[in-house]
Formats: sequence, C-alpha cells, structure tokens
Amino acid sequence: MNIQIAALCDAATDYGGKLNLLGTFDTILTPSLPATHPAASVALRIVFEKIEEGPHKLRIGFVNDDGRPVMPGIEIPLEVEVPAEASFVSRNIVVNIQALKFEVEGNYSIDIAIDGRHECSIPLAVKKLEAEHLGRPPESYPPRP
Repeated sequence: MNIQIAALCDAATDYGGKLNLLGTFDTILTPSLPATHPAASVALRIVFEKIEEGPHKLRIGFVNDDGRPVMPGIEIPLEVEVPAEASFVSRNIVVNIQALKFEVEGNYSIDIAIDGRHECSIPLAVKKLEAEHLGRPPESYPPRP
C-alpha cells in the first residue's frame, strides 16, 4: 500500500477515478480565537497491490499538538479488489469537514491510519493574525512555519 497523496485543501472531488484538488494549505491565519474554519476537505489517493485485496479500515483523526482530538475520528471501510488484468488499484478518498473549530493557536495534525497502523500525517498550523496585518494582502503576512 502506498499513500500517494494526503492533503488538506479547500475542496476535492473524485471524478471518474481522477482526484481533483483545490487550494491545498497547511496554515490557517485567523484574526481571533476561538476560530471556526467554514469548510475543508481531506483528500487521499492510496494505491493497493494485488496481495492487499480484501477488507481494510481507514481511520482519520484530527488532533492538537497534545494528541487530543479536535473532532471525532472518522472510520471508513474499504473493500479492495484489483482487476484480474491489473497488478494494482488506486482509491481516492475525499472527506469533507464543515465548521471545524479551533480554540487556540498551535500545531495540529490529521493522522491517517489503515488497519490500525499509522501511515502518514498532514500538519496544520493555526496562527492568530496580528492587528498590523489585518486588511493587508497575504504576501505581507509573517512567514509560515
């Protein structure tokens, strides 16, 4: 199994086996806290080999830098079947998240596990935007971590 893409983005779709991403990001700048991010998508593209056919369980957890959940974990059952003429199959997974609330600034992580084994993490930094940057273009913001 190979996770080819793991991204946090503004939106994602699976269209005929093609994974379409819009606006990947790793930092949220907010003028105040707590803050609510209106909508985002977790987009994954996973390739399974013939030997990995069968049922699998994907788990997505969103945690703060102390490892505490920011939202309930998401479990997705996957049934993997590789066509007879192929040696692998790719699966696109899109999870849409609405009204994600952040109480404090800091480092967060979207942790991806398959069959109970951690496979990768998507980092996210939440930072309070200082008053001198409000109303200014993004290029004037402080550098990202």
